[in-house]
Amino acid sequence: MDELNVINAKRQFDIGNFDFGGKEKIYISGPCSVESYDSMREIAKELKAIGVNMLRGGIYKPRTSPHDFQGIGDDGLSILSSIKKEFDIPVSTEILDIRDIEKAVNHIDVIQIGTRNMYNYTLLNEVAKTKLPIILKRGMSATIREWILAAEYIAKAGNNKIIFCERGIRSFETITRNTIDINAVAYMKEVYNLPVIVDPSHGTGIRDIVKRTSFAAIACGADGLIIESHVNPDNAISDAAQTIDIKTMKEIIDTGNKINSLLL
Repeated sequence: MDELNVINAKRQFDIGNFDFGGKEKIYISGPCSVESYDSMREIAKELKAIGVNMLRGGIYKPRTSPHDFQGIGDDGLSILSSIKKEFDIPVSTEILDIRDIEKAVNHIDVIQIGTRNMYNYTLLNEVAKTKLPIILKRGMSATIREWILAAEYIAKAGNNKIIFCERGIRSFETITRNTIDINAVAYMKEVYNLPVIVDPSHGTGIRDIVKRTSFAAIACGADGLIIESHVNPDNAISDAAQTIDIKTMKEIIDTGNKINSLLL
């Protein structure tokens, strides 16, 4: 494992006006799906005011059922681009297809690779060429070694701005959507000290326990959180059950920073 290029990836790098992987925790939030310019603007305004560092919003949505909402597609890029400029906040979205990379690269600051595409090595090679930071979500049934090797494709292609994202793995448990592997976060920070964030939204699938699992992730050493939020969570087009409101997001940031201060 010590011969891997990814081990030499950057522990810290700038995104917008903040330092990722430093002492301060980074909070990424926004709706599961970009719905419209007006709703995205309202969400961005609220999140920027409470200290969120980066806005997330899906425009190409990989859904288990082909009958579910698949995102608004290319129209979402212009929305994200406008919001980014108006509020001076970096934006991130998931890329599913190599054909969408060229269209997206000038509109976003960070590329997300979702759990289903962690094993899509062709896609990993291509997004690496953009030189944008890459959030690499762990495959839903991936081992830690497989996760690191997926990142190796990005690093080997010349991009060392890699952010690992623990988003919960599939287990025998069915009460929660997934099982957040806190062990993985602790291991990655202890053994490799690589940038790791946690996604308690997909990790739990339950709005009411996102806050508690967020605190556990920060206490375990995660460099930040990526959380689905909305000004009206019950009316979110996708993933409403796990989407929190802005008030809860503020509580997570405030308490998360207090927890972090105790660990410094």
